[in-house]
Amino acid sequence: MKDLMRIKSLISTEIEALLNKQVQKEAQSSAIYLAMASWCNRNGYDYSSAYFFKQAEEEREHQLKFFKYILDMGGNAISPEITGIKQEYNAFREVFEDALDQEISVTQSINNIYGTCLRMQDFVTMEFLNWFLKEQREEEYKARRALELFEVIGEEGTGRWQIDKHVGDIKYDSEA
Repeated sequence: MKDLMRIKSLISTEIEALLNKQVQKEAQSSAIYLAMASWCNRNGYDYSSAYFFKQAEEEREHQLKFFKYILDMGGNAISPEITGIKQEYNAFREVFEDALDQEISVTQSINNIYGTCLRMQDFVTMEFLNWFLKEQREEEYKARRALELFEVIGEEGTGRWQIDKHVGDIKYDSEA
């Protein structure tokens, strides 16, 4: 029965494994953003906490999109186990540095899947990934802009309060 199901799957075993790895990466990102939201809340950065709660929800949505796609293609979607999430940060800025690193890591992972799809001529999955590539452009932009607030405003005096207040205002409106 398992072999019969594989024959009917529209994605290769290799692509399915990469997509399941991405499911785990998106779930991990969601958990990381929840931890960041918690840390920000506990340290009085309420706007940043709300920003990271929103990011956590978005990553969860991405996880479910990948999960559902695997199932729609006749594959075996695997619910990931997530452990080892960093809970403490040494500084407000460190939270945003880690957020940018996480977004870059997600982009690299999606690029890897896309490259494999290109090599294997899996044009259906490539089309599915196009939305995520555009989304990652936005996510990296927002993470970089948040870090730029630390440079532009500075952290001294009321700087961290100002940064916290403006984090939620960062928008990406490129139509390209």
